Amino acid sequence: MAPALRYLGGACARARGGFSGALAWGWGPAPGAPWPLGRGGRRASTSSFDVVIVGGGIVGLASARALILRHPALSIGVLEKEKDLAVHQTGHNSGVIHSGIYYKPESLKARLCVQGAALIYEYCNQKGISYKQCGKLIVAVEQEEIPRLQALYERGLQNGVQGLRLIQPEDIKKKEPYCRGLMAIDCPYTGIVDYRQVALSFAQDFQEAGGSVLTNFEVKEIEKAKESPSRSKDGVTYPIVIRNTKGEEVRCQYVVTCAGLYSDRISELSGCNPDPRIVPFRGDYLVLKPEKRYLVKGNIYPVPDSRFPFLGVHFTPRMDGSIWLGPNAVLALKREGYRPFDFSARDVMDVIIKSGLIKLVFQNFSYGVNEMYKALFLSATVKHLQKFIPEITVSDIHRSHQRTPSLTSHCQARAPWTLTSW
Repeated sequence: MAPALRYLGGACARARGGFSGALAWGWGPAPGAPWPLGRGGRRASTSSFDVVIVGGGIVGLASARALILRHPALSIGVLEKEKDLAVHQTGHNSGVIHSGIYYKPESLKARLCVQGAALIYEYCNQKGISYKQCGKLIVAVEQEEIPRLQALYERGLQNGVQGLRLIQPEDIKKKEPYCRGLMAIDCPYTGIVDYRQVALSFAQDFQEAGGSVLTNFEVKEIEKAKESPSRSKDGVTYPIVIRNTKGEEVRCQYVVTCAGLYSDRISELSGCNPDPRIVPFRGDYLVLKPEKRYLVKGNIYPVPDSRFPFLGVHFTPRMDGSIWLGPNAVLALKREGYRPFDFSARDVMDVIIKSGLIKLVFQNFSYGVNEMYKALFLSATVKHLQKFIPEITVSDIHRSHQRTPSLTSHCQARAPWTLTSW
């Protein structure tokens, strides 16, 4: 375990004041009995762990679960700033289990997506978590989209995606009676699930294995311990101090950050490089009225345009039976701003001063203008949706209160977590 952690920790710079060498690895007993999720727990000021994971979303909880199941002798804690777990990106997404068709063959993304889809189905079966393997059509509605569709199909085959077929209009009608298209990729392995339910199940597994979850713990500072408390060896055994906005602290040997929309800031607090910076985008969804749900059976996606960093507006069934239409992609004025007028001066200034926003805007100017237009005018979005299902009208849909945060940067997507040790 220790060599792997030290290798990962070497991927970022040591934090301010850090030791020059790797620490001797010390095992500690698992903390006391787990406490109910979102209901409080042990006082943070008395907690020491071998590993602390910052972030109680699905990435943080999956990491915590994997660590404690593989290395049960480790004492591990998860810190979450909200009173409940998995309430941001994990709880605000379309819920699609992607099959792995989009990514470059032999890339890590391609391998993880294909393997991850199989593992999520297996896990849901084991835990009795509901999901629907409803499939997906990627539909070409214009002649110039067909070469891109065929290339995408070949990519999916190279990635080992199960059950892929190129189908013609008559077979499109058999899968989606109200959808029009010239050609489509049939992806039967695509599904939908409630990812927050999955994340909470991860948390339960983690706690039952002896892990601790501390909610209402918003990390403000991560530093090397300056001195040991009186008659305590914590400063030697647990040299990393993590403080929250209330002045409470936990100590640990290693810290793993899985902070989602705040990954750059928490990475910087831990002494790592904050680049690439987060530029937040908000995705707004429309919802098909209940009496019109018969128009859509499974996921219906457009052929993606590789010039732009988004998949485009699509039709997505949900576990509750509703049908979401979207999302668009509009620059958000707050990192966790789910409403159009949510605003944070700090977040806006960070985007303007520290990020590559100007470069991003110029690279995607026409796309951005089109997304803003569709966000303002419902009829513009409906016109796009009618390319796939002509029967849809403005009166068939309404705006959803659900909005998903997404993140991008001027250079590349941030790794899902970083690790620092002293």
